[in-house]
Amino acid sequence: MKKRKLKFVSIIVVLVLGLLLWGYQKVERFADTPLAIQQEAIFKLPAGTGRVALEGLLVRDKLIRNGMWFPWLLRVEPQLAEFKAGTYRFTPGMTVREMLKLLASGKEAQFSARFIEGSRLRDWLTVLQQSKYLKHTLAGKSETEIAVALGLPEGTNPEGRLYPDTYLYTAGMSDIALLKRAHLRMTKALEDAWQGRDTSLPYKTPEELLTMASIIEKETAVPEERTKVASVFINRLRIGMRLQTDPTVIYGMGDSYNGDITRKDLETPTAYNTYVINGLPPTPIAMPGKASLAAAANPAKTPYLYFVADGKGGHQFTTNLASHNQAVRAYRQALKEKNEK
Repeated sequence: MKKRKLKFVSIIVVLVLGLLLWGYQKVERFADTPLAIQQEAIFKLPAGTGRVALEGLLVRDKLIRNGMWFPWLLRVEPQLAEFKAGTYRFTPGMTVREMLKLLASGKEAQFSARFIEGSRLRDWLTVLQQSKYLKHTLAGKSETEIAVALGLPEGTNPEGRLYPDTYLYTAGMSDIALLKRAHLRMTKALEDAWQGRDTSLPYKTPEELLTMASIIEKETAVPEERTKVASVFINRLRIGMRLQTDPTVIYGMGDSYNGDITRKDLETPTAYNTYVINGLPPTPIAMPGKASLAAAANPAKTPYLYFVADGKGGHQFTTNLASHNQAVRAYRQALKEKNEK
């Protein structure tokens, strides 16, 4: 009788152990199952989400096909249940276990916003508005309001005060927080350029160097030309010659600029029309990059007073008006021949 009872208990134990082993293998297989995605997916885990709610979200978003083994996995591996609220990036091939480890790590997805050299404040605002997962607070704000939000001195134009680069952010960061980072970087870059400048240059303030850098940025995209372009404008400033640079005219025209500059535009007075005003315009006209700041701080030493496009992507630099006019004629002829092809 005792032997029969012992045999029965043994069978039960074996069955239970077998069932546990089977269940454990199922849980492990589930944990190593790839998420049901074919492309990158962004997943938002709200604050206060518990185990049951997380399972529901994963099933709802079709990230896992069946949640049957999900609660058992969290019991077998409780360290995976320490997930943190946030916005996460899931990639194809990521397993359920890897996904839970990511949620437990708190390493949220990072997104990027790219701002190119020579872009203007309005371009930055467009990029920010189009950036997903960013908290938008600047819509409809004026330049003055944005300047105040950045902590700029009263009356300061924010144009030119932001450092162009690619900035990373996590979901929920505000657009103004990102701009503040860009402003801090430009402040540091300008300070470095000012400290390392040629002290014989006719700048009275770092702001004037920043304005010059913004003009250089808009005038050429050829790296080796920047210091020569800077030298032309410095030479003109030194002899009291007007800068006569088209990008400043365009900036002063505002929304009326349609892609062309007429003689009337060149003759119409604005605070930025350097064909009319003497010296530098009152503020930067764009966001300059590091190379243009460096060129403004240490221009090449040249005799040049003029430059014009050469039709090959660069510019022809000259020392006198007669040579400049000849270069202009050559450019127009090259342009004509190109259009006739």
